[in-house]
Amino acid sequence: MSTMTRLRACALALSLLPAAPVAFAAGGHGDGHGHGHGKGPDIGKPGVATDVTRTIGIIMRDNLYEPETLEIREGETVRFTVRNEGEFVHEFNIGTATMHAAHQEEMMGMMESGMLEPDRINHAMMNHGSHGMKHDDPNSVLLEPGQSAEIIWTFPDHARLEFACNVPGHYQTGMVGSIRLKH
Repeated sequence: MSTMTRLRACALALSLLPAAPVAFAAGGHGDGHGHGHGKGPDIGKPGVATDVTRTIGIIMRDNLYEPETLEIREGETVRFTVRNEGEFVHEFNIGTATMHAAHQEEMMGMMESGMLEPDRINHAMMNHGSHGMKHDDPNSVLLEPGQSAEIIWTFPDHARLEFACNVPGHYQTGMVGSIRLKH
């Protein structure tokens, strides 16, 4: 698919989204992710490198992940090496479907404010926490095309988790994968 065709597909996906009010979180935008501090469901916690039992490579392409499904043992600590091989900005975010829905509204606000563009992140705005928002949660990475990052995560017991890209329109066009926790 050509770059122009992809841009048109992204624009179409965005045009199909309902208008969302811009809601800026106070403090870091991580407040909407629901991890820690007794808020929301238990999605796990940042892991420690010495506890890592395995490494899983995640490739992000334009509106899909490789692999699409992950099997993780309850309580396991996993190192994710994440690479964006697409032409657009993409996110790898561990959470619940409800958390992703809330985060999509925050990401729409980031796009509307100019912090986030289809193929780049405005790092000057992001680093200064303009509008009280940053994208610096331990369960998530936001990457420009060609960038790589790592997440070390310890998974909980008995949770319904998925990984997703919450850049406007990406979740809706299929950029979501399931995490199957097993005993």
